[in-house]
Amino acid sequence: MSLEDDDANTAFRASVRRMAETRIAPHAARVDDAAEFPVDSLKAFQALELCGLPFPAELSGSGGDLMAQVIAVEEVARVCASSAIILLIPWASLAPLVKHGSESLKKAIVPDVASGRSLASFCLTEPGGGSDLPGLKTRAERVAGGWLLNGQKRFISNAGYSDWYAVLARTGEKAFGVFLVHKSDHGFSIGHYERKMGTRGSPTADVHLDDLVIPEDRVIGDPSQGYAYMMDTLTYTRPLVGAHALGIAQGALDEAVRYTAERTQFQSKLNKFQLVRAMIADMATKIEAARSLLYRSVAIAESNDDRARAFVAMAKITCSNAAMEVTTDAVQLHGGYGYMKDYPVERMMRDAKVTQIWEGTNQIQQMLVAKYIYGGR
Repeated sequence: MSLEDDDANTAFRASVRRMAETRIAPHAARVDDAAEFPVDSLKAFQALELCGLPFPAELSGSGGDLMAQVIAVEEVARVCASSAIILLIPWASLAPLVKHGSESLKKAIVPDVASGRSLASFCLTEPGGGSDLPGLKTRAERVAGGWLLNGQKRFISNAGYSDWYAVLARTGEKAFGVFLVHKSDHGFSIGHYERKMGTRGSPTADVHLDDLVIPEDRVIGDPSQGYAYMMDTLTYTRPLVGAHALGIAQGALDEAVRYTAERTQFQSKLNKFQLVRAMIADMATKIEAARSLLYRSVAIAESNDDRARAFVAMAKITCSNAAMEVTTDAVQLHGGYGYMKDYPVERMMRDAKVTQIWEGTNQIQQMLVAKYIYGGR
């Protein structure tokens, strides 16, 4: 039996889908149109106890495995890509803490995030680039009793709404640490909010760290191993980003099937035309192929297989490309109406684009896959 067909996962998917369709889909268009933080979605996540899904029970979580997390993100993104980002970003942000942090720091931060009372953000990208992590300029220097941080982080999801920020900063010429910064720390500030093509309900802004001092116990693990911690975390988060893309694609296919079954042209339903049926078949095939690769990558990542980094990269490429192609075809199948904001596919097409860019562009993912292949694997 495959991971996704497990009885528990099937029941869990049905539960998340009901929640998404009844409590998130109704306000998805408004959230996008107004670039509004999806407060109703966060309340729905809290009610279903989704915020704590990946965290262990001793930290007030439910200990859900990576497959459960992928299913949750996929089902939420199917109706609202912005809401899915609000859900997954805190999981990614605290992954280094849960795996490498001290028990006291975990207990101080994770339970509130697991309950949904607090949010967290991941701070990697800088104005000079996103994928070039070794070239980052944000610095952390030891001072009496703690660390002094200076730098600027760009395109930070949940910025201004999160209480905690996991910041990757340089601690030496080739050493990096991961530091937990709180929004109330002196020297912390948020820049202007970006005006984005899609995922407009997910707030994105710069984070500024100006002579910000944090206590010694806010560093995660070894302050020289932060880069390794983040690489490890990205292997975990890329399946979530793949699930986000896959959910958008599935939502667009659902809308296209619904529209072509209802719309009449030349005295026939659109779904009776051979070219329309061929497009729908191709869209469904792309989605199922992407889903199969994504779920295989989850199984490989869960088993700590050394192929994981390459396979999650393959999944991220395949799912995000499928999302862009399927949403574009969904707009095409809606004809002129697909270009109008009255129909969800217009929003879904805009939302899909970022999945090819964030969490490492698809070109970076291709380099990772090629390195794996040429490495004789």
